[in-house]
Amino acid sequence: MSKLKIAVQKEGRLHDESMKILSEIGISIDNGKDQLKASARNFPLEVFYLRNGDIPQYLRDGIVDVAILGENLLIEKGKDLSIIERLGFSRCRVSVAVPKAEKYTSVKDLEGKQIATSYPVTTQKFLDAHGIKAKLHIINGSVEIAPNIGLADAIVDIVSSGSTLFKNNLKEVEVVLKSEAALVVSPKITAETDVLLKKIQFRLQSVLKARNSKYVLLNTRNENINKIISILPGMKSPTIVPLAIEGWSSLHSVINKNDFWEVIDELKTHGAEGILVCPIENMIL
Repeated sequence: MSKLKIAVQKEGRLHDESMKILSEIGISIDNGKDQLKASARNFPLEVFYLRNGDIPQYLRDGIVDVAILGENLLIEKGKDLSIIERLGFSRCRVSVAVPKAEKYTSVKDLEGKQIATSYPVTTQKFLDAHGIKAKLHIINGSVEIAPNIGLADAIVDIVSSGSTLFKNNLKEVEVVLKSEAALVVSPKITAETDVLLKKIQFRLQSVLKARNSKYVLLNTRNENINKIISILPGMKSPTIVPLAIEGWSSLHSVINKNDFWEVIDELKTHGAEGILVCPIENMIL
């Protein structure tokens, strides 16, 4: 029986969040310390723990069928590879940063400057889009130190919280692109293995929908039901259950977490009481 081969980053935040979502979709991995490959106990799947920058080539060669990668790496090294699902975690941005003391008014200030980066393709595309000519210093790791040692006037690098920039006396001045983790497929995946991938993708979609939703239960007088139904952005329509108290009902529905507080405020205004909010583990439509 064939197995789906999935590559994940060997270590780091993307590794941790990748393993977490595999666990959430019911995949149990038998992996020990320093293993480079591990099998799932309850699904025909093998996990390859690889260096991030090597994964695009493993996909091209068909050594792995699918991978969890940051979009930033895909833009840099894997534009020919296809994203089949954006996963909503490991969000970051690739940004331009300059020394805090440096005056910066616009992207035109980068003209003629020396820029250190681990993302030369992304950086050059950004500069070309703005008609800027600059010299790139390609550095693998510790890009933030470049301005402090006189190697560069600016950097282009990944930014998450901004704390690393702060520690190195730098400030973020331009966002080049925004990135998140994505599921990327090999162009050489077989039809048999693609069946397994579709099962994994279905599970991922269920978990991702649940992560972005809240289950809401509330009580209200019956005369308020129609107005409250018009407010609730449920999957189809809310569940309505009569309460033991005459003239009252309980409504159950799902709210997008990004709209949560605005919807709750409006519900309260129109007679919702005893509002209970619960997390959703999986959401299958």
